[in-house]
Amino acid sequence: MIIHVDMDAFYASVEMREQPGLAELPVIVGGSAQARGVVAAANYAARKYGIHSAMPVAQASRLCPKLVRLPVRMALYVEVAKQIREIFHRYTPEIEPLSLDEAFLDVTASERLFGDAVSIGHKIKNDIARELSLVASVGIAPSKFVAKIASDIDKPDGFVVIRADEVQAFLDPLPIGRLWGVGKVTGTEFERLGIHTVRQVRQQPLEALQYRFGKFGEQIWNLAQGIDPRKVMTDSRAKSISNETTFAVDISDRNLLRNYLLELTEQVAFRLRQQGFYARTVQIKLRFSDFKTITRSMSLAAHTQTTQELWKVARGLLDKALDGKARAIRLLGIGAGNLSRQTGVTEQADLFSSHEQAKQREIDQLADDIRNRFGAVSIRRGAGHHNKV
Repeated sequence: MIIHVDMDAFYASVEMREQPGLAELPVIVGGSAQARGVVAAANYAARKYGIHSAMPVAQASRLCPKLVRLPVRMALYVEVAKQIREIFHRYTPEIEPLSLDEAFLDVTASERLFGDAVSIGHKIKNDIARELSLVASVGIAPSKFVAKIASDIDKPDGFVVIRADEVQAFLDPLPIGRLWGVGKVTGTEFERLGIHTVRQVRQQPLEALQYRFGKFGEQIWNLAQGIDPRKVMTDSRAKSISNETTFAVDISDRNLLRNYLLELTEQVAFRLRQQGFYARTVQIKLRFSDFKTITRSMSLAAHTQTTQELWKVARGLLDKALDGKARAIRLLGIGAGNLSRQTGVTEQADLFSSHEQAKQREIDQLADDIRNRFGAVSIRRGAGHHNKV
């Protein structure tokens, strides 16, 4: 069985833990309205007003004039995420982080020590609540796809178990939007066909979905059958380290996309350094509002784990992919591949001088030290410049 742990309104929940007086107030974490900031997280009180992540802060403030806005304190969230990961490691080394606030865990080999997956799921949830004063929602199922839905279906404070013989009954009544990759445009296409639920997708001939949606049609059909053979992939076994986010609403603002890509890059670079990896290839992934998905990649002259070097390449790939066009994006991701345990020896003169490389390594080391020791300190990089921190 696979466990998916997803922290409830993570950034906002951490802030409310630090300031208990905010518990009953509508709270968001994000940039300022004047700087065209976006909502990074919203607590459940704020969500009642229709506020969600990726929404412009100015719009959120109009929906809820009494909204409390707090700045993003990424170093704090990284420190708390590390503490959560340490709890996971008590029960299994088979951990695949998806972001700071969610991860898949394969506990098959741990059941003799700690009981079955349900018992382990309860232990993890209780440890997080008792030690960190935070709430996690947990989904347990035979596959990653079903476990992820299970963790989300009863939020907040959810705990849902779907056993092998219950998978189809669980999936069938769900709206098709629950299938990975089915967004607004694809959902509208299904509605035109009179298909609204997973059961109706499952009942379609595979060939019909392939004809209309191509390779994606086969993926949808398999998921509707509960077929997802992917294994939990730990960082230590991964051929690449990546992170991506799907926006609640499509985003076309170039600056907002850069801000999100920078945050994703920081998380990937931090994971590289934590695992002792250096990457030679940077890849970004874009999914547009019409569901067309593209990837763009570039190889560096030498392996690196420096945030700013990865960011310079990632930003260049983003700008080139968009090519001056204001296209609406629903998913954005970055991956660092071609991994090595050793840094490259080739001078990267086109990116940094030796002095600048040393400076960037010092900045990363300082940032990591702060994250590991003083999580409450805030460090933010600016997305608007290639080489400024």
